[in-house]
Amino acid sequence: MQTIGIDVGFGFTKATDGNDTVVFKSIYGEATEIQFWVDFQNRNLTEYFHVTMDGKSYFVGDLAEQQSDVVSFTLDQDRMIADFVRLFALTVAGLFLKNDQSSETPLNVVSGLPVGFYKQYHDRFRDALKGRHTITYHSPDGNRMTKKFVIEGVQMLPQPMGSVLNLLMNEAGQITDTELAKQKIGVVDIGFRTTDYTVIDRLRYVERSSRTMDSGISRAYAVIANKLRENSGVNVELYRLFDAVRKGTIKMRGQGFNFAKIRDQIYAQLATTIAGDMDRLWASDWDIDTIVLTGGGCQDLAAHLQPLITGNIRTAPNKNDPRLSNVEGYLKYGRYVAAQKEREQEDSPS
Repeated sequence: MQTIGIDVGFGFTKATDGNDTVVFKSIYGEATEIQFWVDFQNRNLTEYFHVTMDGKSYFVGDLAEQQSDVVSFTLDQDRMIADFVRLFALTVAGLFLKNDQSSETPLNVVSGLPVGFYKQYHDRFRDALKGRHTITYHSPDGNRMTKKFVIEGVQMLPQPMGSVLNLLMNEAGQITDTELAKQKIGVVDIGFRTTDYTVIDRLRYVERSSRTMDSGISRAYAVIANKLRENSGVNVELYRLFDAVRKGTIKMRGQGFNFAKIRDQIYAQLATTIAGDMDRLWASDWDIDTIVLTGGGCQDLAAHLQPLITGNIRTAPNKNDPRLSNVEGYLKYGRYVAAQKEREQEDSPS
């Protein structure tokens, strides 16, 4: 059975099957009729998400930002589960199916939720994905491709576990870093809306030392958006700030604004908040051997955050994109579970 790792984040949705990786903004809008289409760049299907499922058509990701009259984006976990997870997860799941695969191909999905939302939402997340699905992908030239598949299993993890497993395991889902496996590890996972703090002690998740705080990178984005509105009178949606914040500049109505200095000041304040939360939460965990920094926000805040942390610091591995550390760990965990099941079946009496 094919296993896919999917991470539906507030900022971006990430997915991988080990061969291919898909990343897109976690936004969607109703599909509208485009009377004339021209694109002088060679783009693949992952950059043109026009899909139909459950009788409705949607633009997803960049296409929604460019073409939809109303774009849906949220920082609310309940709405994310109710309105976003199914659409985004099924959109990417169908992409990983080969064209020549038979209908109703069985799939296994591994995903995660922030620590503070795991208990409340993991069953709803799983129920939203399990079962039979049909999804149609529309191409700009009018062609359609329909995929049918069955999600037979959905395994859920607290999100930061993905980064730890990514460090511990090889691509086959085997634990290869045996030294790290013996350690007490603290994970700081900086996402778009939330920052997760998790402790894993010799491969055991420690509940009392694991929390979710509303100190994700979107807090900095919101302050920057307010500053831009004060200077330009334009309300800039947070999901349209990703590239501008990284560059430190933005052009609106022909006028350029350089806010790199303000951005760095806000990042420094956010890093101080995260470091303070970590010190309070892990006050009794003075025996942590390694602190792992991960998540998409880690890349933005690392220079400000690392000097505030005392201890052995590691950055979670990724394929040139820090947003992928959790989802790569999800995939490895799924392969580990699949291998365990195969061994149990081989050992069981026939």
